[in-house]
Amino acid sequence: MGFQKIGVLGSGIMGGGIAEVAAATGATVIARSRSHATADAMLATIEKSLAKQVDKGKRTPEDADDIIARVSATTHMGDLADCDFIIESVIEDLDVKRGVFRELNDVVKPHAIIATNTSTLSVIELAMETSHPDRVCGLHFFNPAPAMSLVEVVRPICASDETMERVTEFVLACGKEPVNVKDQAGFVVNALLFPYLNNAIRLLEQGVATKEGIDIAMKGGCGFPMGPFALLDLVGLDTSLAILDALFAEFAEPNFSPRPLLRRMVSAGQLGRKSGSGFYDYRH
Repeated sequence: MGFQKIGVLGSGIMGGGIAEVAAATGATVIARSRSHATADAMLATIEKSLAKQVDKGKRTPEDADDIIARVSATTHMGDLADCDFIIESVIEDLDVKRGVFRELNDVVKPHAIIATNTSTLSVIELAMETSHPDRVCGLHFFNPAPAMSLVEVVRPICASDETMERVTEFVLACGKEPVNVKDQAGFVVNALLFPYLNNAIRLLEQGVATKEGIDIAMKGGCGFPMGPFALLDLVGLDTSLAILDALFAEFAEPNFSPRPLLRRMVSAGQLGRKSGSGFYDYRH
């Protein structure tokens, strides 16, 4: 049986995208945000996303209306108590996520499944904050969630077969391609992607080429849709730094050690598209 009521923790870009995708399966979705303002912004973003899909002929207006009608927002964690599936998508910080899981453990019903949308962190560390770690897994959507086809389904050593089967069925119901991965920092995509991005910053530091030149080279030479610096700005430099720190903490390999320029840019608040400037300027 599919999930009937799904909770989403987090109302940022990923939280809103996941809420939209989950509602498209026919489930009722309630998204928890820290404030009414961010909750309203999330709902507006979902409406805008659905409107674009209608304009492109990917959905009918009726489908879009039905999806947004199934999404509501709250600022109260207790409103997630009736959910049978909850997807956490808050900031990529282990201590913050641990606190969220402890709070969820006091709220959710015993049979509810909880998934974390972490892109790198250890899922077992979060599962052990609950009284039912067998019902916890990782579910790594990619940005933007409505458009990206891949979802990494992460199995910690404590997860039950039933949990993994139900969550995989949910991913398929979302129209996504699930890839089952081990609970290891970076999983598949980020373990391969971020050494590449980190080394692009190293080449820039060494003056091998300009950021524009490196982006052009990787697009033209490898057929990538965007170069490494445009991608870093899209992901967020703070998120990229957190991912590299997590990878280095687990493996202690030089390619995972964040380049000094990346750390300094994050300290300066130059986080990429979301802050208006990063390796490129987006304030115009």
